Amino acid sequence: MSTRFTRFEHRHSEIAGQHIDELIDHDSGLHLCATNHGAELICIRRHTPDAKYQSYLYRDGDLSVPASGWKNHATVMGYYIHRLRNEHSFYEGDEIRGGNHSFIRNKVFARPDVHVGDKAAIVYSLSSDQIERSEYPRKVSFLLEYRLCENMIEVVFHFINEESARPAHVSFGLHPGFSVTSVEQARVLLPAGRYRRHLAPDNFLSGETVEFESTGGPLPAKPFELPGSFLIEPLETAESVIRLADLGSGREVAVDLETAPYFTVWSDLNPFVCVEPCWGLPDHQQQEPFEKKLGIQVIPPGSTLTRSCCFQFS
Repeated sequence: MSTRFTRFEHRHSEIAGQHIDELIDHDSGLHLCATNHGAELICIRRHTPDAKYQSYLYRDGDLSVPASGWKNHATVMGYYIHRLRNEHSFYEGDEIRGGNHSFIRNKVFARPDVHVGDKAAIVYSLSSDQIERSEYPRKVSFLLEYRLCENMIEVVFHFINEESARPAHVSFGLHPGFSVTSVEQARVLLPAGRYRRHLAPDNFLSGETVEFESTGGPLPAKPFELPGSFLIEPLETAESVIRLADLGSGREVAVDLETAPYFTVWSDLNPFVCVEPCWGLPDHQQQEPFEKKLGIQVIPPGSTLTRSCCFQFS
């Protein structure tokens, strides 16, 4: 099913039991596709007038399960991020149980709403009554927007705290794997400034940090180090845009992290590199209470927390 507007087009299809929604910007040639399984982006492409296209996500549009390696495209992370120690935590006395990157990635969402005007958006929603108490014990609903606007993709997170008398605590982010010719030919280019790396051996924070400076060049990481996540906190930088350059193909992805306090760089050494906007960090090896996790975001009673990040492709 397809609906064409003046500039934008929306298409809906069903593939391998998944509902796929696609937005197309006919002015820029930019396409995005998302699935109702985890509200995950599975395809980002730029089409050209000669019917060719350039793909930007790893395994772009491929819904099969690979025999090995990372199996996703752009995981949505929340209501907590990365990992809980021993897959459980205590939130002011209530136990939370869950695996890597929390439960959004495992939810099957309803068909998204579609909005078209000077920009186009598909909006996925998850009501608080669709969340098990063992997954997250507060009444907090979730909206996720994928917007096509001004030759870029904007991802907007909304967390709505329905509790009338107590705050809610969440952490969240996006985990996109951008296709590269090879990890060896990829460069993560940092704005000039000061940064702090949070060390996390075995995927949990040790409490140790290393501060470093960038003059505007590549992240000081060697390819063989990337199976260990680089959890980075910008401290004082000239701008908020991180760039992933693929020397082999000439592709570049610019990630605007203006509202994100952290970002993660990771790869399993297959031909992709993740540059992940993060509003929070994983547990410490000596686990703290959930509400005291490093970087946890606080939503006052009856309020909405909205955060966004932008991606531009060249």
